[in-house]
Amino acid sequence: MRGNIMEDNKLSAGDKRRVEVYLSSGFNRTQRKPFRPWRLLAVLLIVMTGLSVASIVIARWSGVF
Repeated sequence: MRGNIMEDNKLSAGDKRRVEVYLSSGFNRTQRKPFRPWRLLAVLLIVMTGLSVASIVIARWSGVF
């Protein structure tokens, strides 16, 4: 059986340096807009209202209502 998993995953000093340079370069960072819970609530309300109206129209069209 192989050795300890932590020993197998150790990086050399050069590899660690390259990883740090890559992570600090900003290449993998994205600017995000602030979270707006009221906008999310409004979108959910609009979608749910639209689906409800569509289901009522379909029910009336098919003669259920």
